[in-house]
Amino acid sequence: MDVFLELAVILIVAKLFGYLATKVKMPGALGQLIGGMLIGPSILNIVSYSEGVHLISEMGVVLLLFLAGLETDVEEFKSVGVPAFLIALGGVIVPFVMGYYLSEWFGYGRTEALFLGGVLTATSVGLTASILMEMKRLRTKEGTAILASAVVDDVLGIIVLTTLIAMHRKGHVYIEDLGILVGEIAVFFIVSWLVGRPVVKEVLLLSERIDLPETLTAFALALTLIFAYIAEQFRIAGITGAYLAGVLIAQTDEAKRISDRMITLSYSLFVPVFLVGIGIKTDIGILLHAGMFAILYSIIAIIGKIIGCGVGALIAKFKPKEALRVGVGMIPRMEVALIMANVALTEGVFDKGIFSIPVTMVILTTFITPPLLKWVFSRE
Repeated sequence: MDVFLELAVILIVAKLFGYLATKVKMPGALGQLIGGMLIGPSILNIVSYSEGVHLISEMGVVLLLFLAGLETDVEEFKSVGVPAFLIALGGVIVPFVMGYYLSEWFGYGRTEALFLGGVLTATSVGLTASILMEMKRLRTKEGTAILASAVVDDVLGIIVLTTLIAMHRKGHVYIEDLGILVGEIAVFFIVSWLVGRPVVKEVLLLSERIDLPETLTAFALALTLIFAYIAEQFRIAGITGAYLAGVLIAQTDEAKRISDRMITLSYSLFVPVFLVGIGIKTDIGILLHAGMFAILYSIIAIIGKIIGCGVGALIAKFKPKEALRVGVGMIPRMEVALIMANVALTEGVFDKGIFSIPVTMVILTTFITPPLLKWVFSRE
């Protein structure tokens, strides 16, 4: 199929299936993923995954992380306090360790096991927030803790992904090298922050003097791509650079205008193509016969967050009932987990068979969260 028709079909499917998902109280992203499976080679075989679609999909990943950075409030991140950090840290460490050892036990190599563990660290609380809002529980102690922890979780997830990619590209995954890698990443962030803040501010001010349509948006996009390129030169994931560009631009006076424009640009083309593309690349045959490992991996994803975040909440002096609610609220995985899995596929760590395992996990955690959340909040 011609690439223009492919993109037209993908965009229609993305919005249609995304809308249908929201009507049954599920995230729109899940509907787009399922729509991609339907039109992909495994079922109807309407759309393939051509080079043009791939390029736009990769831009979708970059823009998603840029928007995540743009929405990261540095002051809020500083003020969320010890409880949110403990909850997020537990929710990263426990699923990662459980996922890693389960994968090794099933015979996966160390690099594959590390990435499979890394995928489990991500949390997507959009579904949780919508359910708690519907139940009028979003502004409770537990709801506030979940939202605050999600801020920290995003940053920790980026660090985990960046570290794994750096380890993979260096050609070894020895634990003793972890400190060096984290140090390199820290240097990248610190230098980029110190040098990047004044540079970004000046570049955006310069763009305001050029009297052409959407110059500010174009310069913001250019900065995002430049930061992604610089990150790649440090053998760090390009999406980390994009995330950092978003954080830096969020500190400027132009942040709100840029955010509005970039959301329009991203969600009208790039992000839908990325999410539907994930579905297109998923082998339904493997998904339907996911096997014992995929099921156990999904169970670990659920239990890992409940235990990890729950223990973090208990340490932060939450009651057991409150800690359980926080843990359940942190279960869903969506965009960030799919980004991690997609990066592992692009890097050659995952093949299509392994790639289908995180997709299975995303679907199962998304479907299990609403009834679990309603149940734990009904237990007064």
